[in-house]
Amino acid sequence: MLSIKDLDKTYANGVHAIDHVSLDIPTGMFGLLGPNGAGKSSLMRTIATLQEPDSGSIHFDGVDVVADKGSLRRRLGYLPQDFGVYPKVSALELLNHFAVLKGLVGRGERKEMIEGLLHQTNLWDARKRSVATYSGGMRQRFGIAQALLGAPQLVIVDEPTAGLDPHERNRFLNLLARISEQVVVILSTHIVEDVTDLCPRMAMIAKGKVLIQGHPQDAISLLGARVWRRTVEQDQLDHYNSKFTVLSTRLIGGKPQINVFAAEQPDSGFAQVDPSLEDVYFLQLRQCAAQA
Repeated sequence: MLSIKDLDKTYANGVHAIDHVSLDIPTGMFGLLGPNGAGKSSLMRTIATLQEPDSGSIHFDGVDVVADKGSLRRRLGYLPQDFGVYPKVSALELLNHFAVLKGLVGRGERKEMIEGLLHQTNLWDARKRSVATYSGGMRQRFGIAQALLGAPQLVIVDEPTAGLDPHERNRFLNLLARISEQVVVILSTHIVEDVTDLCPRMAMIAKGKVLIQGHPQDAISLLGARVWRRTVEQDQLDHYNSKFTVLSTRLIGGKPQINVFAAEQPDSGFAQVDPSLEDVYFLQLRQCAAQA
């Protein structure tokens, strides 16, 4: 169990990146959902002991992480948003290098773990290729392989599917799902589908604050029968945006389709639809912006 209590962080430039965040994260996949600039990466870096919080506490399995950073680092796997690689170095060599840095000094144990991870991430056939030549999806899978060296009990992945094509995204998410059966996995993302598809628990964050947390389905059920949809003309968008709580707009067949949050049918052109986590997400962001 990862327990975060009243965590706070303000940078020297005055940005309040983490605003008194409290979360309890059990074994399994936990989704941290928020837009770019919401404070997700700042929270991930603080949990990973890469920066100090101004106040608050982080405990993992009862150990005070802020006071004893080494205790977490020995059990942590971290894939940051920007994962660089050495040029002209093969995946096999690079994993061996990282394994030594993580303290896996026994050659036989190290070899067995690296080969197992290359198979697990479906990179065995490309193990002798330079990681710099990998596709985006392959590079992310390599990033997970290095994060899993040493059998960590907490795995943090920051925006791992951004830029991946649908096939690579599905492959990567399936890999994360398998990993999360035994360890705590925090998936930080701005992609609602990633959380909907994978995470039994989640939190939404914006402006450094937790807006809502818990089970995705519980959050969806709070919207009840109050999401309505209709197709409108392009020149009507401003009218509907000013008159109703428009959650989202997307083009369907060249025309805008809008989802509106309302207790009653907004007008005769609207049909009630089942709410989704995306509707929850956009409503929470809208309410957060209104409170600013």
